Amino acid sequence: MIKIRISEKDAGQRMDKYLHKYLAKSTSSFLYKMLRKKNITLNGKKAAGNEMLQKEDEITLFLSDETILKFGGIVPDGGIYDGNGINSSLQKSPREEQRMESKSEQYKKAYETYGRLEIIFENEHILVVNKPSGMLTQKASSKDLSLNEWLIGYLLEKGEVTQITLHTFKPSVCNRLDRNTSGLVLCGKTLAGSQKISALLKDRTLRKYYCLYVKGVITKGAQIEGYLKKDGQSNRVMLCKDAEDEDASYIKTVYKPLKNYRNMTMLEVELVTGKTHQIRIHLASIGHPVLGDYKYGYLEFNDRYKKKYGITTQLLHASRLEFPQMEGEWADLSGLVLTAPNPEIFQVLDENAEMG
Repeated sequence: MIKIRISEKDAGQRMDKYLHKYLAKSTSSFLYKMLRKKNITLNGKKAAGNEMLQKEDEITLFLSDETILKFGGIVPDGGIYDGNGINSSLQKSPREEQRMESKSEQYKKAYETYGRLEIIFENEHILVVNKPSGMLTQKASSKDLSLNEWLIGYLLEKGEVTQITLHTFKPSVCNRLDRNTSGLVLCGKTLAGSQKISALLKDRTLRKYYCLYVKGVITKGAQIEGYLKKDGQSNRVMLCKDAEDEDASYIKTVYKPLKNYRNMTMLEVELVTGKTHQIRIHLASIGHPVLGDYKYGYLEFNDRYKKKYGITTQLLHASRLEFPQMEGEWADLSGLVLTAPNPEIFQVLDENAEMG
């Protein structure tokens, strides 16, 4: 028998989902059977599995150590698994121990590789970091190192998470940027933080702005609406005229010019919806593709700046986040405006490009 105390990092999720993380190799039928037979209880009482866990709740597993290890769990010395990670003596299956050590090395390697990235904001629940161009937000293959691994490596270094807490909750990024897009990325340090950011992104009350250069001169702001369909095989998207295609998603982009040059414009773009390559395909559709975008842009235009300034990818920077008004435990985020300075190449272009 072991007892599991729920920490703040794990609070706010359904009990059955938590059990699936703790006993990752078990089946749903096994877990619900154990709940029905009261071999798994919540705060000393029979549970259905759909209860929302709160901080300091206590789950008791009336299971043998062998069964817990078989299903991927860990057995703490003394019989109490503390979600805050203060227990250091743990029994793990050899395979689970090897897996945890491998993951730990990956997190440490990511943190060592990318160093101390510029953190724009951090509190108990969330972290906002300025991602450099060329860095993956999330890994594309098992060998990749991404911002996700860096985040956990950073929190391990600070002591805010441990191998114990990572067994049931892993901090992660909440919004994605393309590898070659730089700028602000939102990260959830706790489950509550991840859930709150996801809700703000879903209801579009958290406003996201980008700074970029486009081909041609734009003198007035406007908005573009349409429907977008993604081709997973080519990693390209295309615009649809209407919503008749069931795979198409509605998209809306708002832009305004910040500065005009002889043959290009610096724009600020608000990404109202957030779909893959949305800004790039929308601006290309009106004849103003993003500078350096070889997927949707103009080859001759891009090559000119590649030769002169070494620009090989889209010049797109997530520059500003504006939080809505909030109350209660989220009051410190209420009306918050976060900005990330433009990359150096923006200043180089501004100083050397010909003015209109």
